[in-house]
Amino acid sequence: MTKPPVRRSGQQVFVLREDPDGSDEFFVLLVDPVYRDGLTLPGGSAEQDELPHLAARRHLETETGLALSLRTILTIDYVPAARFPEGVNFVYAGGMVTPQQVETVRRHQPPEEIRGLHWVPQSKLRDVMADDQHRRAEDAWDAWEHGAGLPLLIRGVPVPVG
Repeated sequence: MTKPPVRRSGQQVFVLREDPDGSDEFFVLLVDPVYRDGLTLPGGSAEQDELPHLAARRHLETETGLALSLRTILTIDYVPAARFPEGVNFVYAGGMVTPQQVETVRRHQPPEEIRGLHWVPQSKLRDVMADDQHRRAEDAWDAWEHGAGLPLLIRGVPVPVG
């Protein structure tokens, strides 16, 4: 290609924890970024030549303190050009975290572009997220709940778990 298109590649992570009060409801980890209204899944853009799952892991660790192995993509969200060039957002399965990992998040000091970290019950996501972010999280939830997802491949080779 003589002039390849410009496209953003966003990486987000869907992380869950059990309700500490013992209900059957799960809580989703969200961040409160200063640059947009509403809470979002942790994540950000991949840099040029950065492997997408490593970009997701980097953003997750920087924003929340969690270092998780990421391989399975729960959903892909295409975003047409508007304020920014068109983009494709990948949402990875971060899985169910342990109580020790929840404590890591509680103690973590996020970077200044993140106002705070929040565990939000799945039933309340619509109340705290912008519509596009909520739809993305709900689709990731549905894929996680049904055991669906796509393995990330790099040049046709599955990214190893671990």
